[in-house]
Amino acid sequence: MSAEGLERQTRSFLNDEVPQIQDHGGNFEVRDVDEETGEVTVAIGGACSGCGIAPMTMQAIESRLPEEVDDLSNVEVVRTGGPRAAVMPQKTDEMEEMDEYEDYQPPF
Repeated sequence: MSAEGLERQTRSFLNDEVPQIQDHGGNFEVRDVDEETGEVTVAIGGACSGCGIAPMTMQAIESRLPEEVDDLSNVEVVRTGGPRAAVMPQKTDEMEEMDEYEDYQPPF
């Protein structure tokens, strides 16, 4: 599959299966696509970055996306920088380390 195909399918999955990102004032972008290795980097930002369930959403995307998109082997979800950056990055960093988020599976 082409890098364009992986990017298109990744966008489609996020739009269709994780509408909460945009519905709640967040945003995402597909940053990098490596066609040869099947790896994709997705950045989330806006309200997502300061949201209490952002770490769970990030983990769910990283685990579900490769299951749903053919030829996709690995997904890394990062926080967006620049004008779309985290609202409260220090809080998001703390949340990512909390044990409570380790086994949580969001409903998408």
